[in-house]
Amino acid sequence: MTAVIDRPPDAEPLPSPRRLGSRDMLGLGVHGMRTRPLRAVLSALGIAIGIAAMIAVVSIPASSSKALADQIAALGPNLLVAKPGQTFFGGDAKLPETAVPMVKRIGPVTGASATGNIKGSVRRNDQVAANETSGLAVYAAKPDLLGVLNGSVYSGKFLDGVSGRFPAVVLGSVAATRLGISHVDPAAPPQVWIGGQWFSVVGILNAMPLAPEIERSVLVGWDTAKERLGFDGHPTTVYARAQDSQVKSVRDIMAATVSPEHPNEVDVSLPSEALAAQKLVDQSFSALFLALGGVALLVGGVGVANTMVISVLERRREIGLRRALGATRRQIRGQFLAESVILSGLGGVVGVVIGVGVTAGYALSQGWPAVLPPLALLGGVGISALVGAIAGAYPAMRAARLTPTSALA
Repeated sequence: MTAVIDRPPDAEPLPSPRRLGSRDMLGLGVHGMRTRPLRAVLSALGIAIGIAAMIAVVSIPASSSKALADQIAALGPNLLVAKPGQTFFGGDAKLPETAVPMVKRIGPVTGASATGNIKGSVRRNDQVAANETSGLAVYAAKPDLLGVLNGSVYSGKFLDGVSGRFPAVVLGSVAATRLGISHVDPAAPPQVWIGGQWFSVVGILNAMPLAPEIERSVLVGWDTAKERLGFDGHPTTVYARAQDSQVKSVRDIMAATVSPEHPNEVDVSLPSEALAAQKLVDQSFSALFLALGGVALLVGGVGVANTMVISVLERRREIGLRRALGATRRQIRGQFLAESVILSGLGGVVGVVIGVGVTAGYALSQGWPAVLPPLALLGGVGISALVGAIAGAYPAMRAARLTPTSALA
């Protein structure tokens, strides 16, 4: 027979049992972390390092690619370069003196110029040994070269119709650095020693990624090179600009136009393709480092799982007491799972902040625009929370399986 307890008519109704909501679960998870702050920080650190590595690996190549795209857009992807190749008998070929006028006759070509290699070395003064060339070349150049290359002058001016007929030179950016010349004063220009003669430096160029050979060269006027340095007048490099939609067509006929008699002795290239190939190499290295970041994240996830397993063992009495007071298995499981997700999520947020700082600092040091893909930032936090959920699943289920009697024993 079942006993029935009579309650007074005016007694308040018994409160209905309440379930723990999401806010309560988060509160319990935060409380579990606050009770062991040092262990929580060390566990989250592994997640932070993995996320920071992944953010940096994704963002730094993106910044590099943006800088590369900006350079190509500024200098133009429509620059074509023709150089002499090998003759049929294996010797060095020569481009005809009429190469530039012939290229200018091609309809889609908007501009063309050339440089010619001069057999000589450049030195800072006549006391430097002849074999100390600093890896610099001396080229004959025409006044329209800078316009064809879309280059710019850092200091001074470029060769013109007047200076091109006198012993004057223009230095590429790397050449100026190696010769120790950082500025050009028109009233007292610095001088360099070329072929047993003094030449005045009238200008220094900015960097030219599409024409790196110009950066490491000293440019002399075409006529001056013939008169003073024994230049034979044959160009060694022809630069041409073509309409964007006709670059491929111009490339196909440029060799035959430069040297109609021996088109097979002319090599035509598109410098922007080399930069694009460099981009592909950077992306392959990025994939490798991204994998390393994933390994670091995996190690961090194992650390979180280890921390949660130890936490379950240390808090058996707490679990037993909560079960004895009415907590369900689901609530116990939710408490420890929430603690694991919060722990990993905080590590992910810290990792994103570190990754953003590393990317911004490195991009600033390289002179690149800092590119931070939003998907990578949001994905970093999401991945860390997912790792926390996976890492905390087993410890949470283990805690939920404990009975009040065994936990309190």
